[in-house]
Amino acid sequence: MLKLYIGNKNYSSWSMRPWVLLKQSVIAFEEVVVRFGDDFSAPGSEFKKTVLALNPAGTVPFLVDGDIVVSDTLAIAEYLAESFPDKLLWPTDKARRAQARSACAEMHGGFRAIRKHCGMNIEADLALQGELLLRDHADVRNELARLVQLWGGLLAQHGGPMLLGDFSIADAYFAPMASRLKTYALPVPSDIAAYVERVHALPSVTAWTDAARTEHDFVVEDEPYRLRS
Repeated sequence: MLKLYIGNKNYSSWSMRPWVLLKQSVIAFEEVVVRFGDDFSAPGSEFKKTVLALNPAGTVPFLVDGDIVVSDTLAIAEYLAESFPDKLLWPTDKARRAQARSACAEMHGGFRAIRKHCGMNIEADLALQGELLLRDHADVRNELARLVQLWGGLLAQHGGPMLLGDFSIADAYFAPMASRLKTYALPVPSDIAAYVERVHALPSVTAWTDAARTEHDFVVEDEPYRLRS
């Protein structure tokens, strides 16, 4: 059986992507949580020792399929699409598939300001911090505008309910961004807000967020705005 190694559900946006993809697509897998600690990024931490024993990149998530170890969310998504062609993880239409891949690549390498300043934190209510970030950081405002443009264009072109019509890798890939919009109460047009709600209503996303709220871990490195849980 496939094994997916992930970090804390409350904090690990990278881990959320393949987990949601597997769950929503009803692909059987075993979840292995390697929890972050306050020193998790340090070379000798328990987190690093556990992960490095299997994944030389030293990061989560990673997928284990027998002797194959797949690291990085985009590589995992492509591996799953290749391994389970019947699940239609990418759109079957060539043009839509190109749009989905382009959107995922932009998310993978971009939106750095939002990712830096709006760290994923499902259990927190950081609406005030969201207001301050929008006031003080033009790069956050610009990236939010680009996100609205990207999502709005895809939804308008394909009619929803998901970005490319049916659920695909693109929706799993942007699920953590939808979570950030909620945590920081970032203002978006009604069509984008409705898409965020549809993403959170997906059974896989609901399961992830419910589990995140029960963790009650507090990792200082991932908490720039709170002193305690």
